[in-house]
Amino acid sequence: MDLARTEIRPRPGKKARSGSVARLGLMALPVAFFAVFFAYPVAAIVARGLKVDGAWQFGRLGEVLAQPDVRHVLWFTTWQAFASTAFTLLIALPGAYVFARFDFRGKQLLRAVITVPFVLPTVVVGTAFLALVGRGGLLDELWGVRLDTTVWAILLAHVFFNYAVVVRTVGGLWSQLDPRQEEAARVLGASRFAAWRKVTLPALGPAVAAAALMVFLFTFTSFGVVQILGGPTFATLEVEIYRQTSEIFDLSTAAVLTMIQFVAVGAILAVHAWTVHRRETALRLVDASVTARRPRGAGQWTLLAAVLGTAALLLVLPLAVLVQRSLDAPGFAYYKALTSGESDVFLVPPIEAVGNSLQYALAATALALLIGGLAAAALTRRDAGRLVRGFDALLMLPLGVSAVTVGFGFLIALDEPPLNLRSSWILVPLAQALVGVPFVVRTMLPVLRAVDVRLREAAAVLGASPWRVWREVDLPMVRRALLIAAGFAFAVSLGEFGATVFIARADNPTLPVAVARLLGRPGELNYGQSMALSTILMVVCAVALLLLERVRTDRTGEF
Repeated sequence: MDLARTEIRPRPGKKARSGSVARLGLMALPVAFFAVFFAYPVAAIVARGLKVDGAWQFGRLGEVLAQPDVRHVLWFTTWQAFASTAFTLLIALPGAYVFARFDFRGKQLLRAVITVPFVLPTVVVGTAFLALVGRGGLLDELWGVRLDTTVWAILLAHVFFNYAVVVRTVGGLWSQLDPRQEEAARVLGASRFAAWRKVTLPALGPAVAAAALMVFLFTFTSFGVVQILGGPTFATLEVEIYRQTSEIFDLSTAAVLTMIQFVAVGAILAVHAWTVHRRETALRLVDASVTARRPRGAGQWTLLAAVLGTAALLLVLPLAVLVQRSLDAPGFAYYKALTSGESDVFLVPPIEAVGNSLQYALAATALALLIGGLAAAALTRRDAGRLVRGFDALLMLPLGVSAVTVGFGFLIALDEPPLNLRSSWILVPLAQALVGVPFVVRTMLPVLRAVDVRLREAAAVLGASPWRVWREVDLPMVRRALLIAAGFAFAVSLGEFGATVFIARADNPTLPVAVARLLGRPGELNYGQSMALSTILMVVCAVALLLLERVRTDRTGEF
């Protein structure tokens, strides 16, 4: 019997070589894409700042770090990232438990609602909290409470933005942990807390660590939220890079800060890749559909009510205030002004930003699916070598490297033949696709890895080409994940702001850029139009996510 099996299988050496060649072939286009549209622009902006007469001036690193203002920025960036991460875990972990273990009416809708803030542009999140806690905001009008110039507003906005990261990452694994293991510990005499601490918490450790690292990454590189709520007092590295680049025009200092941020992000992503690998290989999971049940007893119902109340206050209230502010003027005046072109900020009526954003986002989604799909297919095998694992980490870099640097690098690096794209419309979708690719990979990769490798081997033995194996075996199983990936790529592309603020033209603004420019101009009409555009963007993202929740499964991806 064993002999018969060996006769129909390819020789191990040949199989390994063909698999390696296939993976390298799949990686070719993604590697080229990231080299040209990510590494090259970032390197160009760093070189522009640190090269003088063709010689590198690395002494600028010590000079910049010696500046008190820069040290303050570094301290605040790190401190607020740690505080935001701890605050987010404290508030979101009970929500992760509720979504993992409880089954209740409206759960699918609420899952989509809590994810809306994550895909909203950071500038819209800042706008929502400005309407809630800023000068003349709801809390200011009711109780005279203003948080717009304190760090608390920034921390709350970061929790609002990252709540879904913890709930989906930790809750997704929690829902697949076999509850019978904890129940067995209870039978053996352990208290409820002791059973959770000794059985469940160690199993959740990699997921909690991965979620914490992602939250830390997003808050460490925070831009739009801090730009709007921080005022002149608080600035993160990303905000300072933007200020040095666009206001002071000190490319040397901006380049040094970019290098510091790049090193920090690389370290965070390396640790994150290790925690994700542990989460994928260390546990035996069960079907999530059998672990959720209706709450039982007063304690569980109280916990459910507390989580729902927290979600309503923290997540729904800022968005509701945003909508209310957009309707402050009678007769939908702010929305009408968007179409009439009464704003003096743009060369076109602001409403055209909606159509521009949709077109750009569709093009960016197509690019992200192509690049991310090929990359996910190359990363399918868990036993891939260090080169492939390093490629996995590379794909995450655009989420952490300064989007401001990427956007400005586009203008500097892509303005000469054969890549003279400075005046081309494709520049915006290219920048947006860089952000969308990591979401495509992280959504499709777990599903691709769940496909039984023996199915692929059987198809290959029967003579199917790699393309036909993908079409006949993988595609039917990952079609749903592909739709989810497209939805996330579309939503994050729609909201990209850091790079787009540099490359979007005045006659073709995107929604986030339009919101930021309207907020930056004085006048009640400009403020109201920014609230109206933010509301439109929020509704588009919410509708997209509600559609995604109808087609997703509990194990479709990491987001």
